[in-house]
Amino acid sequence: MVESDKLRILFLGTPEFAATVLKKLIFENANIVAVVTAPDKPSGRGLHLHQSAVKEVALAHNLKVLQPEKLRNEEFLEELKSLEIDLGIVVAFRMLPETVWRMPKLGTFNLHASLLPQYRGAAPINWAIINGESETGITTFFLQHEIDTGNLLLQQKVPIQPEENVGMLYDKLMNLGSDLVWKTVQGIADNSIQDFPQPGNCENYAPKIFKETCLLDFSKPAAQVHNRVRGLSPIPSAFTIWNGKNLKIISSDKTELPCSDPPGTFKQISSGVLAVSTQDYWLILNEIQPEGKRKMTGKEFLAGHKIEKL
Repeated sequence: MVESDKLRILFLGTPEFAATVLKKLIFENANIVAVVTAPDKPSGRGLHLHQSAVKEVALAHNLKVLQPEKLRNEEFLEELKSLEIDLGIVVAFRMLPETVWRMPKLGTFNLHASLLPQYRGAAPINWAIINGESETGITTFFLQHEIDTGNLLLQQKVPIQPEENVGMLYDKLMNLGSDLVWKTVQGIADNSIQDFPQPGNCENYAPKIFKETCLLDFSKPAAQVHNRVRGLSPIPSAFTIWNGKNLKIISSDKTELPCSDPPGTFKQISSGVLAVSTQDYWLILNEIQPEGKRKMTGKEFLAGHKIEKL
């Protein structure tokens, strides 16, 4: 048993999701001896080097930052050993070699945005919405060889509201996850948490999102198409091909209006209301983005295009 603010913690993460967790640990006066994040990358028209969200937080609080190109680099590993780490915390980071995650005396745990063992993989928030789940959650678990399979520590269930898209759920889980990580640190420090193997098997996986994942299939039921729009909004966004060009579908609404038109037919189902036909019902397109243009409402799109009325 040791006081949580005495544990020597190594934090590993890169995006905003991880940065929010890091802020929580700093707020709670956790003893973070170093932060590992992705190397700076060139971005924008001028290709200026861009720091990760985690690095920005770490530097703002004068924390030691390590940015190895390769996690098996001997110099990097020697530096980690010299830090005498008690506990490793991983949030939204690349896969770690065993030499890194086994180094901390008390182990290394990860925060995952699902109720493991379900939705193992890179995009659990997206796939929970795409699959029409009404509930998801967050999990802390110890790392082991196979990805997202280690012993569980803490979990918290979270309802998915019908109107929520991935951006909204991401923000909710990010904030709840920060609290769960801190509770996990405290529980490991005072031995109040007993880790246990994951129950059962993973029935739903959460692979990385690719462009082909985002292409809508209007021959599916409207509810499935709507869930895919929600599960990819606001980014990377679902899309379809209209007049030979990509058309992003950012926001949609289901209707109970049956359709007999071929799937993928665009029509104006009432004044200023743009919709597309699916296997069963018309789907309203609230917000879209034509290729090379700004985001716009369905009504704005109709003002510049002749779309047949229902």
